[in-house]
Amino acid sequence: MKKPNFIVIMTDDQGYGDLSCMGSRDFVTPHIDDLAASGARFTNWYSGSPVCSPSRACLLTGRYPGNAGVRAILAGHRKASGLTSKTPTIASALKKEGYHTSLVGKWHLGLKEECRPCQNGFDDFYGFMAGCVDYYSHIFYWGMADGHTNPTHDLWENETEIRENGRYLTELITEKAVERIRSCAQQEEPFFLYVAYNAPHYPMHAPEKYMARFSHLPWDRQVMAAMIAAVDDGVGEIVDELKRCGEYENTCIFFQSDNGPSRESRNWLDGTPDPYYGGQTGGFKGHKFSLFEGGIRVPGIFSWPGVIPADQVIAEPCGAMDVFPTLLSWAGGNPTQYETDGLCLQKVLTQGGETPHEDIFWEMDHQTAVRHGKYKLVLNGVLVEGEPPQAPVFLSDLEADPGETKNLAEEYPELTKELTEKALNWRAKLEENWEENFAANYSLTR
Repeated sequence: MKKPNFIVIMTDDQGYGDLSCMGSRDFVTPHIDDLAASGARFTNWYSGSPVCSPSRACLLTGRYPGNAGVRAILAGHRKASGLTSKTPTIASALKKEGYHTSLVGKWHLGLKEECRPCQNGFDDFYGFMAGCVDYYSHIFYWGMADGHTNPTHDLWENETEIRENGRYLTELITEKAVERIRSCAQQEEPFFLYVAYNAPHYPMHAPEKYMARFSHLPWDRQVMAAMIAAVDDGVGEIVDELKRCGEYENTCIFFQSDNGPSRESRNWLDGTPDPYYGGQTGGFKGHKFSLFEGGIRVPGIFSWPGVIPADQVIAEPCGAMDVFPTLLSWAGGNPTQYETDGLCLQKVLTQGGETPHEDIFWEMDHQTAVRHGKYKLVLNGVLVEGEPPQAPVFLSDLEADPGETKNLAEEYPELTKELTEKALNWRAKLEENWEENFAANYSLTR
């Protein structure tokens, strides 16, 4: 019997509230909604970080970002360091189980030769390696305005630079993903396909056919809806291709965003310094860069007809680091052979089991956080990058107060002390591992 296929789909800077199945009221995402209805939708799913490179490292390695060797947004020049084969990925683990492994879309885990996708477990790669590119020219412009970074073309097929000038990148990613499914379906070996859309990350670009769907919305929401609609159509095409190839019922699909929505003023594209509010957090506090819920709680969806029961809404706290051990277990591999912080979610997904985590941790610059049951503690938590912390210690009850509006630190001093010690001890061990294994050969340059 053929092993199951796996498709992991990740969006970029998409807020918790920017899918209709997650609560969006001003635009709909029918294909992603169908994916959720066919399986399990998590309401307490977490990314590994509030920014993209560490979040992607967490997803692919099953480790907290610091334990994977990626703790910050990585640079986009062609000598930028990042993830290496020292840290196994789900792609390299599945290759050992007989899988063909493909990446289509955004990498953002290093451009040095040893940090590229095909050196980290992927048999083939089509996409870009920096953090963001123009959707039509596929040029990396970030930092050009202040003279620190020259513009760099960034579109590749394996190790070969290619040109697709004028092609809208979201549609191009979908097209290549469908091609990979079609090709892999003709082979005897199972496949793992990582589809990493860069939408709706800035620059805010969308073809007129998508913008016209949402002409009733103000521009910031119109372009956000249009960019996500292009992704949603892509998800529909991916599912349709699986059905055409007869692989749909033998394929587990997972979907998540890498972190919360961006408030960066560059999203406006008109020079205004005002914060951007085109993305929605679903009512949670904080955005990208923040360890409050708006920065790290994201959509999380699993679909596998006949294996994962349909119409599930799961409130158990779980996260991106759990994808590695979960998929590897379903592939017949042994996750205990790998050092992961994630845990297998098969019972959660198929038997109504509870989360396997007693605690889930995060760190970002000077921020540290821990979720313990219904409680969440954030140390030095900021709402927006560059702003001072809201409070040195912020404790909230996420069941009673999901928006983290009330600080319970003084009301529950013993719990606050316990969780503070947990968070600091975890951070200390992570820092020790970082210094021992990664710091000497790693650059945090953006």
